[in-house]
Amino acid sequence: MYSATLLARRTLGTHLQTRLPFHSRGYAVANTKDTEIKARIAEKRQASLAGGGDSRIAAQHSKGKLTARERIDLLLDPGTFRETDAFVEHQCTAFGMSEQKITGDGVVTGVGKINGRTTFVFSQDFTAFGGSLSRTFAAKVCKIMDRAMLAGAPVVGLNDSGGARIQEGVDSLAGYAEIFQRNVLASGVVPQVSLVMGPCAGGAVYSPALTDFTFMVRGTSYLFVTGPDVVRAVTNEHVTQEQLGGAVPHTTKSGVAHGAFDNDVVALARTRELLSYLPQSNREAPALRPTCDPFDRADAALDTLVPGDSHVAYDIKHVIARVVDDARFFEIMPEFARNIVVGFARMGGRSVGIVGNQPLVSSGVLDIDASVKAARFVRFCDAFNVPLVTFVDVPGFLPGTRQEHGGIIREGAKLLYAYAEATVPKIAVTTRKAYGGAQCVMSSKQLRGDVNLAWPTAELAVMGAKGAVEILWRRDPQGRKQAEEEYNRLFANPLPAAQRGYLDDIIAPSDTRRRIIEELEILQHKRLTNPPKKHDNMPL
Repeated sequence: MYSATLLARRTLGTHLQTRLPFHSRGYAVANTKDTEIKARIAEKRQASLAGGGDSRIAAQHSKGKLTARERIDLLLDPGTFRETDAFVEHQCTAFGMSEQKITGDGVVTGVGKINGRTTFVFSQDFTAFGGSLSRTFAAKVCKIMDRAMLAGAPVVGLNDSGGARIQEGVDSLAGYAEIFQRNVLASGVVPQVSLVMGPCAGGAVYSPALTDFTFMVRGTSYLFVTGPDVVRAVTNEHVTQEQLGGAVPHTTKSGVAHGAFDNDVVALARTRELLSYLPQSNREAPALRPTCDPFDRADAALDTLVPGDSHVAYDIKHVIARVVDDARFFEIMPEFARNIVVGFARMGGRSVGIVGNQPLVSSGVLDIDASVKAARFVRFCDAFNVPLVTFVDVPGFLPGTRQEHGGIIREGAKLLYAYAEATVPKIAVTTRKAYGGAQCVMSSKQLRGDVNLAWPTAELAVMGAKGAVEILWRRDPQGRKQAEEEYNRLFANPLPAAQRGYLDDIIAPSDTRRRIIEELEILQHKRLTNPPKKHDNMPL
């Protein structure tokens, strides 16, 4: 039996060997076909890399702008970019579009590394159909965003587009809506950063508006719902693209953009820096970064930085720089609502979100713009596990009909709501004034502040001495001076608040860095949850 089986196997092997040459002609045909396919693939890949062609690339460069691929190369770590959907082409046939196809269809998408960490990216290619959005263009972007949420990694969008591809009609509009839906679903899940590096008009503007941070490039980027021609036709107002939607109005007036940079190179480098402060997703904490700056470094200059006269201003950024690691502070929205300062820094190697009233601008008063600016920043930090460090020097909310009629009650409530709902570690340092309702808003103990510290110069009260005395002694002007001195003795210092437990400690200003870092270490495993709910109903 064994020998018969062995003989059958040998016979079968011989039979197979004798049949192999019979197929050699088929293999030759298959090899030829493979060669042709490989050649077509290589041709299409090269076409995808070429974008709109040399002449359009030259035109892009002549405007001081990089191409979509050049931007990706600068944004990501060298050699890490892995492109997806490079062969995609639109399927539109209307208006002769079947004869006009550019491989890649106007957007480059893929994944790579920034500072060694996975990041998903899409870069709109203005050289291909003006970067206009088609159904397949939108599908490429949506695929990247879906993958980012599954992988738990940030998404960076580089915007440079003429808007919707008109030839595709409602398909193009549907594509925008699909992207908007992904922006909303990804919000609070993974960081989303938008760089507007060219035109961004019409419905396209709402994707950057839905992301966490939007940055612009001065002189080459524009954001507007309707362009200058439409504005002129409807309102008879004559305005340029720069005046209507350039970097200056959006970083100083509207607050739509979180910052502006001089050129593409700087914008991409700063984006890399920003992402270094952030976690990959809401499932983790920001990465620790070693520092040579001693955690217990004392700074005697802080002891005299706040003027003795409470009417004299000082720069809160000087306080921040002297407290954080290596004096490095990544400010967000530096030109908008300058009476409050927000941004990222590190303390003891840990990323923190900094919020501080700015006495140099309107005495650090809270107004509509400042409240909205700080509220959005606080909510971002809370969503992504970034501890909050707040420097308080606030004389109150800005009075006046313009503020009241503009909705300061509603807008101020946004900041209050943001601090109250935040569950990340919250540390506040009152450097000088903390008056009225604004004192409650700025990370007070009653809003679940974890650690509330004060410098000896702090004043926690319902209002300043002069205003209080004018109310209390309005019928006795002669006694106001003595009453003002009494009020200052009782309230113009941090002791009354500390005696009631509203402050955890009164510290020497020079010791601020050490105390904050120690408290951050204690709070690193803080666990606090809010009551179960479908979602909140904050005063939008």
